[in-house]
Amino acid sequence: MMKSNNSKSKITYREAIASSMKTNMINNKKVIIIGQGVTDHKGTFGTTLNLNKKFPNRVIETPISEDSIAGICVGLSLKGMYPINTHIRADFSLLIFNQLINLIAKYKYMFGGLWEIPMLFRLVIGRSWGQGAQHSQSLQSLLAHIPGLTVIMPSNSDSIINSYNYAINHYNGPVISFEHRLLYEIQFNRSYKVDKNPFSSKIIQQGKDVTIIACSVMLLEAMRASKYLEKLNISVEIIDLNCISQIDERKILNSIKKTKKLLVLDTSWIKFGIASEISRILISNKYDILEKNAIFLGMQPSPCPTAKILEDYFYPDVLDIFNAVIGLVNYPKSNIKTFPKKQSMTDHYKHFKGPF
Repeated sequence: MMKSNNSKSKITYREAIASSMKTNMINNKKVIIIGQGVTDHKGTFGTTLNLNKKFPNRVIETPISEDSIAGICVGLSLKGMYPINTHIRADFSLLIFNQLINLIAKYKYMFGGLWEIPMLFRLVIGRSWGQGAQHSQSLQSLLAHIPGLTVIMPSNSDSIINSYNYAINHYNGPVISFEHRLLYEIQFNRSYKVDKNPFSSKIIQQGKDVTIIACSVMLLEAMRASKYLEKLNISVEIIDLNCISQIDERKILNSIKKTKKLLVLDTSWIKFGIASEISRILISNKYDILEKNAIFLGMQPSPCPTAKILEDYFYPDVLDIFNAVIGLVNYPKSNIKTFPKKQSMTDHYKHFKGPF
């Protein structure tokens, strides 16, 4: 078991990433961090800060040449190193899709299993006033569609530390991690529990009335909505997909069989994404068990607006989740004295502006 550099009982998402990067650099001499901003004065939102001083030959700043850098990562991996390629916006990773999809995902297959190319790509989902259409996209479904790529969406500090340690030291394949920027300054309790399968789907909260399936920051919104629902004696079961390319189908089916009602929350658009995959799982297993049509909440089907007043309508919030659940259980709105405040996540969680 790897020794952690952080023994705090509470740790922010950002601190968890920073701790994982530092710990793995210390314990694994093969790890190389490479990307734009990894050596600057902000250190990729504080997650790689000052690592270049401690490991001057293994923390590499790069020019704006994403596709070339991804190719370098392939070469590093083939030489036995473990590259971690960071992108301060998931949108920028679109420039490496040729390498990711045509080479990295297929390398083991094309060469008869003779070569493994383990590596980690950290892609940050931007979201806040002013991020706009080209700095806020949540593109996980595009990559989860491709065989050979493992796509994770850690929702808390434990998930970051367990998933990254596992990916770097035990997993022989390329891993793409989508880190949501709104999670970075949120504090989480550290359990120090070592997960045997850090990529598995997890039941975060047991319930009997409605199954909520979520990922990334939407898991926190589901937990927040559940507190209001508890006051109405509505019990929700919450599942964290965690790894959207290796969904635990049995866990999801068993939950839906129990509650017979389903709400799916995504950080992205609904069409052709996680909602579609959950629907496929449900239909292909002949589970004709839903008492009501499932509800899917995600971004509005348009590019993200830059103005905050429009952005607040673009994303679902805690009130939307609350209303979806009470609709599923037919709870009369006239009996509800207090509704959750309609509030954007960017107002509830740490607000940020600009690239850093």
